[in-house]
Amino acid sequence: MAHCRNTNGSKLFTMVLYMVAACSAVPISDLLDRASQRSDKLHSLSTTLTHDLDSHFPPIGRVIMPRPSMCHTSSLQTPNDKAQTLQVSASDLLSLARSLLQAWADPLLVLSTSANTLPHPAQSTISNKIQQLQEHSKSLGDGLDILSGKMGPAAQTISSLPYSGGNDIGQDKISKLINFNFLLSCFRRDSHKIDSFLKVLRCRAANMLPEMC
Repeated sequence: MAHCRNTNGSKLFTMVLYMVAACSAVPISDLLDRASQRSDKLHSLSTTLTHDLDSHFPPIGRVIMPRPSMCHTSSLQTPNDKAQTLQVSASDLLSLARSLLQAWADPLLVLSTSANTLPHPAQSTISNKIQQLQEHSKSLGDGLDILSGKMGPAAQTISSLPYSGGNDIGQDKISKLINFNFLLSCFRRDSHKIDSFLKVLRCRAANMLPEMC
């Protein structure tokens, strides 16, 4: 049994080394292209989820739902538009994208858990899509980790954006729908930022003119 464990361990180690070597050989432009495709899926999925929720969202929710400035990632200073984004260095843009993505690890778990009992006709569909969001986020995060290793120390810097909203999104039906919608709207906003930053990085890596980005 010990011999088998050693053999399996050796195979795993060899496989990891192979994967690291393979990733190291992939040009940054190709890695950015893959990351941009994943971030596009992430944002598209969050947009679709928002539309799903809107189909059964109480009118009062639009009045009392917290403002975007209440999102837990709002303290992170990010470019306000495309013109500003084009002025930010590649390393800093990747750092911003990684900081935003990492800040959603816990909140996405809250959304996933809450979706199981969400008082919404499309609860099952919403729950499945939230799980997809988690999977896409994890996949994109792994890809950005590899990218940061190829782009230097500045790209590896991550700003801490702790989520303090807790695991409970509310006790009554209205509160649950409003808080769930708010958290998802924050994620949709941040996924758009991540996607925009990565598209600019991909554009630069392809040596496209700034106005084409």
